[in-house]
Amino acid sequence: QVHLVESGGGLVQPGGSLRLSCAASGFTFSGANMRWYRQAPGKEREWVAFISPTSTTTNYADSVKGRFTISRDNAKNTVYLEMNSLKPEDTAVYYCYARNYWGPGTQVTVSS
Repeated sequence: QVHLVESGGGLVQPGGSLRLSCAASGFTFSGANMRWYRQAPGKEREWVAFISPTSTTTNYADSVKGRFTISRDNAKNTVYLEMNSLKPEDTAVYYCYARNYWGPGTQVTVSS
């Protein structure tokens, strides 16, 4: 059974930083593409970032490019999302996605 659990969300001021983690189990993590998505209140869920199994390829939505960094540790079955220069419009529930499964999400709120 695929299991994804996000953590690291919270309340941060504009311009601040957060690091999200997603712990994965139930599948061969080292062979899986991993993605982060987010869903803001009243909006559809949107893709944020992608990383290939060996971290060779990463991609980002234009709205986060240059501010967010996706990474992974295959020894720990964990994918990360480092978020810098956060803006109020980054406020959303952030989800980890793999193998057609979603984690429960972690709330990120950017507000002064």
